[in-house]
This record gives sequence, structure tokens and C-alpha cells, in this order.
Amino acid sequence: MARKRFDDSRCSVARALNEVGDWWSLLIVLHAMYGTRRFVDFQQQLGIAKNILCDRLTRLVDNGVLRKVDVGEHGSRYEYRLTEKGRDLFPVVVALRQWGDRWNPAPEQGPLDLRDRASGRPIRDVQVLDADGQPLDIRDVFVPEDNEPTA
Repeated sequence: MARKRFDDSRCSVARALNEVGDWWSLLIVLHAMYGTRRFVDFQQQLGIAKNILCDRLTRLVDNGVLRKVDVGEHGSRYEYRLTEKGRDLFPVVVALRQWGDRWNPAPEQGPLDLRDRASGRPIRDVQVLDADGQPLDIRDVFVPEDNEPTA
């Protein structure tokens, strides 16, 4: 059975999931954020089958999340690098990590300690803020009726 696509959906979450909505794709993006660039390194670090990795990398390149760069060492050798679109997933990945640490923590291990490189201080939890910078939760926001998303 073919997977449902949401290309024409009014729901931005559904459209985003078309591009990065499976676990392998997000893990590839995460490892690209850590600096992984080569096919063999993605495969080794993730323990992913070659055919699945090839499919996900192709899809991420086709969707503009990664770009494939010929580095030309010893014949044809390619690296995969995040595009601006891919780098814009950083807050999403951090929010997922923080959510996972809170609701599905690793056994016998604390949460990953993410720190600001410049100051060395821990980063804050990702939050949704109002126009004045005050935190909001789900009860504080609404979608106007004429803008309601549908999958």
C-alpha cells in the first residue's frame, strides 16, 4: 500500500511530515547537525540498511533539506550537507530531544546536556513565546476559523 502524501494539504505539519516525517530522516538530519557528512558514516553511526539510507538521503536532497556535494577525492566521492532549510530544523530537533528526555528518558542515563558554545551555559527548553517574549501553552493559542488546517 502506498503511503499517503500531504503535498496539497492546508496543514503545515502534514506537509512538513512529507519531507522529514519518518524516524530515519530525522535521525539523518540530527547526525548531519552533529557533522556527519559521508554515506558510510551515516550508515555506521545509525546502523541503517544501505537501501533505506540511500532512499532517505535521496528524498532529503530532493526536498532541499540536504545537498549532495561532490568533494572529488579519489574519484567520485560525495558528502551530504545541511541546507538552510535543513538547518532550520534545529529548534525542531532540540524540542524533540527535550520532549524525549522528559517523557521517554534513557534508562540509567540523564538527559543530553546541550550547552551554548559561547558561554558554556545550558540551553533553555524550547518554548512558544508571545509577541512580548512571554511563554505560551496550548490553552493560550488558537487558529482563526478561516485558517483551520485540514490533513
